[in-house]
Amino acid sequence: MAFPKPPAVLALPTVRAADLDQPDARLRLYAWMQLARTTDNRILELFRQGLIKGTVTGGQGNEALAVAVALLADKATDVVSFTHRGLAGHLVWSGHLCDHLNQYFANAGSPTHAREGNIHHGDPANRSLPMISHLGIMLSNVCGATDSQRRLGRPAVGFATFGDGGSSTGDIHESLNLASLLSLPIVFLIENNRYAYSTPVSEQFTADTELWRRAAGYGMEGFALDATDPEGCVRTLDAAIAKVRATSRPILIECDTLRLRGHAAYDTCDYLQPGESEGFFARDPLPKYRAQLVAALGAARLDALDVELNAFLEACVKVSLATPRPSPAGMESDLFAPPASSQPWVPSVTSSNENRVPGQSDHSASKIENLNAAQALNAALRKILTERPESLVLGQDIATYGGAFKVTEGLLKDFGRARVFNTPLAESACTGWAIGLALNGHRPIEEFQFADFVSEAFTQLTLNAATMHFRSGAKCPIVFRLPCGGGLTFGSFHSQELESVLLAMPGFKALYPSTPQDAFNALLAAYEDDNPVLLFEHKALYRRGRAPVAWDANYRDVWSPKKLRSGEFATVVTYGEMVHVASEVCIYFAEEYEKTFDLFDLRALAPLQLDAIEASLARTGRLIVLHEGRLTHGFGAELVARLAEKYFSALKAAPLRIGALDLPVPFAPELEQAFRPTKEKIIDRIAAWIG
Repeated sequence: MAFPKPPAVLALPTVRAADLDQPDARLRLYAWMQLARTTDNRILELFRQGLIKGTVTGGQGNEALAVAVALLADKATDVVSFTHRGLAGHLVWSGHLCDHLNQYFANAGSPTHAREGNIHHGDPANRSLPMISHLGIMLSNVCGATDSQRRLGRPAVGFATFGDGGSSTGDIHESLNLASLLSLPIVFLIENNRYAYSTPVSEQFTADTELWRRAAGYGMEGFALDATDPEGCVRTLDAAIAKVRATSRPILIECDTLRLRGHAAYDTCDYLQPGESEGFFARDPLPKYRAQLVAALGAARLDALDVELNAFLEACVKVSLATPRPSPAGMESDLFAPPASSQPWVPSVTSSNENRVPGQSDHSASKIENLNAAQALNAALRKILTERPESLVLGQDIATYGGAFKVTEGLLKDFGRARVFNTPLAESACTGWAIGLALNGHRPIEEFQFADFVSEAFTQLTLNAATMHFRSGAKCPIVFRLPCGGGLTFGSFHSQELESVLLAMPGFKALYPSTPQDAFNALLAAYEDDNPVLLFEHKALYRRGRAPVAWDANYRDVWSPKKLRSGEFATVVTYGEMVHVASEVCIYFAEEYEKTFDLFDLRALAPLQLDAIEASLARTGRLIVLHEGRLTHGFGAELVARLAEKYFSALKAAPLRIGALDLPVPFAPELEQAFRPTKEKIIDRIAAWIG
């Protein structure tokens, strides 16, 4: 069914302060506000009729701010992230009203294919970034996408909105600090409607409740804005946006706005003080602005416009009600972005002698002798930074210091601070910044100083980056480098294996190399993938042994397991540092027990490619899965389940899982040895299993 043609007054989604002396501009401002208000009210009615599911949040009372921002922004260049009170902004920014209604109806025409709820949609292709419910998270995404635009030479401004309640979150602090540190042109807008759901500002803050004053702490300008005055909003914001665009400095604006309908449809508002709701409605900007226009232009003109807008809305509701329900077809295949083409790599390890690995005497372009894993990763990073202009590397202490494990040593000197960026201790915002960069065409590589610190960015990683393609269709190409694993007496906060925790959340790809060559190949393969990729790097392997690293045209084979030994008695599957331990164990059993094993280095933990392992298990009938992480809920449980479910009838013995104790990682070397799988303990377990 064709979408109804919008009224002519909506044809131009822009306005400037200088236009406000023209009746057409004033009517345009009113029309978008009126359409947003009537749409929000109609959506609430449809929800109460059971035709819209979940819940709905309304922007009633917030239209003057959302419309002003969307009309003033350069929609061909700027970046925005609206909150759940921003339907008005979505309507102006992009898409037909039917598209937005389809999102609420969660039907087959939904922009997110009905995979995301109500107002959570965005339009990443047009730099309207999707909202998630963890308020505060989106600010850093706006920082990243705006930074990407500026790096591409586009004079973009970012608009990051959040509420008075959201301003309490740590991500807000991290993002404001990051924007100031990077001198990003971001307009931060606090929608202060005096309530975080039901919690009043008096119960949110004990210090100065004039939130704009926090700007001084970040070295940026700040001020308050009356967001119940539509034309005043336009004039003030127009000047502020122009200043931010020209100076590339962020600004914080506290917007005094209204929430006329409570937090959401089910909100009874019984927490309001007597007379408070009436006070809100007395300040409602829409009827006041309409009265001004009636006085200036006549009631007939406004009445006719209202009729036209209402007719358009009802025609759109009719279309959306008639749109079919969604189909689950394609959901699983849409978890990941489609396979990406190979990058046009120069067929060499290093791109030039000038970008060689520090300390190496062999500058061969096709092969470097005697690299450890840390140096192999450094060589891969150099190659990427040299050949791929959209790449950049970020993380704590990675610049002058070269990273906690010296993997990024020398990169700052050769590529500069614009490409190799030392981040503040703000894993969540910096990960969100990387997500924004990735959504806009850059390909960041983020190093977590220790894999354990991903807990600080768990929401950004698992609920934002990993779900991005499924819920919005947008590619999110980021490599997250995760130094992990124990054996170095670093204790509980620097030694964990977190693959089972992270991969329990859908949307990640993951590689875990065990050799210098595979580390080099894995970084190239991860970099060119259009999805977030976790690159697990065992710290004990960074400097364990050296080997030649050569250009490998088949570097993408790292996405499949590698068979290291052939045998008849059992199939052994492992990864990471345990590959080296398992090799020694296999030699022992071949010599002492005359039992030979097929040994597989899994390499890719997600998506799992188990064909070769399945063929081995069908032949041997016995399965041993070894990993360093804790046994309970460990990654080996998933491997055993998948393989045993398929080949249960072929098994000659119960599968054997070997992992660490179900404890936090202890510190003292004697305790850590007791905690981790060791060669001796693995031999004992397998010998007992053989019986």
